[in-house]
Amino acid sequence: MTENELSVQNNMVVTMEYILKVNGQVIDRSEPGDPVQFIHGIGQVVPGLEKALDGMRVGDQKEIIISPAEGYGEIDEDATAEIPVGEFPEDVPLELGVELILLDDEGDEQEAYIFDVDDEMVYLNLNHPLAGEELEFEIKVVGLREADEQELLHGHVHPD
Repeated sequence: MTENELSVQNNMVVTMEYILKVNGQVIDRSEPGDPVQFIHGIGQVVPGLEKALDGMRVGDQKEIIISPAEGYGEIDEDATAEIPVGEFPEDVPLELGVELILLDDEGDEQEAYIFDVDDEMVYLNLNHPLAGEELEFEIKVVGLREADEQELLHGHVHPD
């Protein structure tokens, strides 16, 4: 099957150009000539984007709006943590808005943002920074192929 006969479905490597806006402001985009690649159907992009891509073909483009529930989720007011100041390395700036990458008990990474600091504690927001936001995407599929066994095993796209 040629690339033009394929359509986006699970376990396909999708090569895509995109622009992401929140409240009309561009907050992210693929660089010209450097589209993103991911394996469709394994959770590498938000659920609403995967749903919108289903069935698209190379050259197809569309604009979509993704609700928070299908994007990065609603804001969870309980998704916070308090960590004693002394547990942070000295080279970490303990300032409002600083992004940190935490490791959970299984070794998985989680983003966190400092939202308050006092003499004893650092208070972290564990919500994704785009939680609660509608995501406005402009997408274009520029390449499509079946993922190979190694890519599926490893869970990511290997360079060509």
